[in-house]
Amino acid sequence: MRKNISVQQIDYTPVARLGTEIVERKGVGHPDSIADGLAESVSRALCKMYIEEYGTILHHNTDETQIVGGQSNPAFGGGTILEPVYILLVGRATTDVLDRDGKLHRLPYNSVALEAAKCYLEVNFPNLDIRSDVTIDTRIGKGSVDLMGVYDSGKRLANDTSFGVGFAPFSPTETVVLEVEKYINDGMKREVPGSGQDVKVMGSRLGNKLQLTVACAMVDKYFSSPDEYRDAIAKFGDLIGKKAYNVLDGSFQDHDMDVEVFVNTADILNSPDPDDDIFYLTVTGLSMENGDDGSVGRGNRANGLITPYRPMSMEASAGKNPVTHVGKLYNILSIEIANRIAKAAGGEMDEVRVRLLSQIDKPISDPLAANVQFISQDPDAVRKWSSEAESITAQCLDDIDKLTMKIINGERNVF
Repeated sequence: MRKNISVQQIDYTPVARLGTEIVERKGVGHPDSIADGLAESVSRALCKMYIEEYGTILHHNTDETQIVGGQSNPAFGGGTILEPVYILLVGRATTDVLDRDGKLHRLPYNSVALEAAKCYLEVNFPNLDIRSDVTIDTRIGKGSVDLMGVYDSGKRLANDTSFGVGFAPFSPTETVVLEVEKYINDGMKREVPGSGQDVKVMGSRLGNKLQLTVACAMVDKYFSSPDEYRDAIAKFGDLIGKKAYNVLDGSFQDHDMDVEVFVNTADILNSPDPDDDIFYLTVTGLSMENGDDGSVGRGNRANGLITPYRPMSMEASAGKNPVTHVGKLYNILSIEIANRIAKAAGGEMDEVRVRLLSQIDKPISDPLAANVQFISQDPDAVRKWSSEAESITAQCLDDIDKLTMKIINGERNVF
């Protein structure tokens, strides 16, 4: 069997038919997601610099970005930032290169990283002033000699013995959670401009009852009074409910799911003494302005969700190099393989699970193990789809080189 690919059918109840399900999505403005986004933007910028200068991507990993929350004083009509957020860009990179004359050439890796981080913040967080609201520090150092030796060997050899995990298709709950967060950070801004980018959506399904608990940092300058805030939260909840049903009706026409929405449940909006009311107000629309910290890898997996009812890898994908780091490549590739198999099989597969295991210093296109699992009501699913699944898996592994540029160009999500 090519590439150590194994295919099997397993006897599990599909997630969508379990009695309970929990799904989480940390939005783009959550401190952990910001750390992921910064790490990935720095990695992509370094890749482009290396390609422009030397025609190839040199060794680097920038997956240790840390965010230390600042202090703020939000207020209706607009508050102030008291202490800026501190952002530390950490990792390893190729910092020096010998030119053709044997002279050591120092690369502008820190300035490239700093510019990439600033650009990412400016593009994604319109209420954040990067000149005053954040302090960005770079501490990217030279990479490990041993790992660089593996990396610079001229072959695409795995940098580690590690695995990646993917599954498909998404359940209705997973689909709703993902699409609701995307909607809040896109289309809803036209309806509720005071909604910030720091969003977390938690979906909890019991039977056919789906409860969505949504936290969204609201931007204080858009609300002149508590009444305006209350009206916005009510509208916010209504829009989420409509969006959830639109997603269900559009993708799962035969669903019988009821949706209940809760927004900013820590708020106290109608206490006897108005001074006791609590509002999720922020100056920037980001909770990191007032004490919330963030780290790479503590949030969404490579498919954009946190899914405790599914197989997952704990590996952080953001910021890892897209050439030989299997913690990144194999998680993204496993998801692609699972989706392609599920699409090919149509409704005959309830779930497809894929696991890829590397072995350090061995070709990433030839894993130590590539395991595909089916969950299907058809007892003959393996017989019917094994060959196709193996072919898809082998083809994706053969084409793994193409995945690198897709990641660099932002065509593949990593969180």
